[in-house]
Amino acid sequence: MDKKVKVYSTPTCLYCIRVKQFLAENNIVYENADVSVNREAGEEMVKKSGQMGVPVLDIDGQIIVGFDKERIKQALGIV
Repeated sequence: MDKKVKVYSTPTCLYCIRVKQFLAENNIVYENADVSVNREAGEEMVKKSGQMGVPVLDIDGQIIVGFDKERIKQALGIV
């Protein structure tokens, strides 16, 4: 079953780039929300995570702040 993945990021954030590379390498389809240009997405991210920093991932409602590879793999069921 595919999980719904949303990445809140900015184009200049190194960890955001690494998160998206990691998802692509694992063939995970995700929605990218660029909070540097999309204020609504930024507000949504802060509401979900309580954080201003990026990246923030929403994997089927599980919020992961930062590029925490182990938590991301666990949430996605990647072995």
